[in-house]
Amino acid sequence: QLQLVESGGGLVQPGGSLRLSCAASGFTLDYYAIGWFRQAPGKEREGLSCISSRDNSIYYTDSVKGRFTISRDNAKNTVYLQMNSLKPEDTAVYYCAVSDPRNVVYCSNYVRFGSWGQGTQVTVSS
Repeated sequence: QLQLVESGGGLVQPGGSLRLSCAASGFTLDYYAIGWFRQAPGKEREGLSCISSRDNSIYYTDSVKGRFTISRDNAKNTVYLQMNSLKPEDTAVYYCAVSDPRNVVYCSNYVRFGSWGQGTQVTVSS
């Protein structure tokens, strides 16, 4: 069955870095748009970054532009999110999900994505 597994979260100090991984099994990421999302307690799920298999187009929400970088390794069927200059407000559970490759433009709308992983906790604190 389709499954996404996130990993790489943890506790990091402000200004630090983490790299999250989203590994797919049961299907090939080549044919999808893949997105990274996060949800902090009491807040709605937020689309952070998406990448399309179709043309490698990429979307970043304003709050992470210049700090986060999305990339994919098709050979490993894995998508990554490199997070630099982390801030306390980045604290959340981070998820990956997939959608039609044309839906990169809808990255800010998490309801267009599915096959959610279980999430990985990122905590930014001194």
